[in-house]
Amino acid sequence: MQTDIDPRSLIGRKAFDRKGTKIGTVDEVYLDDATGVPEWAAVRTGLFSRDAFVPLEPSEFVEDTLRIPFDRALIKDAPDFGVGRHLSPEQELQLYRHYGLDSAPEETGPDRDFGRLAGQDE
Repeated sequence: MQTDIDPRSLIGRKAFDRKGTKIGTVDEVYLDDATGVPEWAAVRTGLFSRDAFVPLEPSEFVEDTLRIPFDRALIKDAPDFGVGRHLSPEQELQLYRHYGLDSAPEETGPDRDFGRLAGQDE
């Protein structure tokens, strides 16, 4: 994803799967604590007000929408960790595995937190 985009600008944008099917609306954006780079988005799917976590890399922000290069079914089956708090390293690894992505680019220590919410102070 383009790293020069303000992650808060993603909130409220529509999200679509790789086939162009609407998934929902971006509810929250999670930043990597170490780098501050947007890493995950929680997309409100509308099904029982559930949020599905989606990776922002390799997703794209195109014409004011988030394009996620995965099928709708896979996105909707992503692990549900709730929103509004940090993702633990274990939760993030579960998400990487779910999407069949390589694990986090950097090796992580046991005390490192992931998923700081965009717009929140430390």
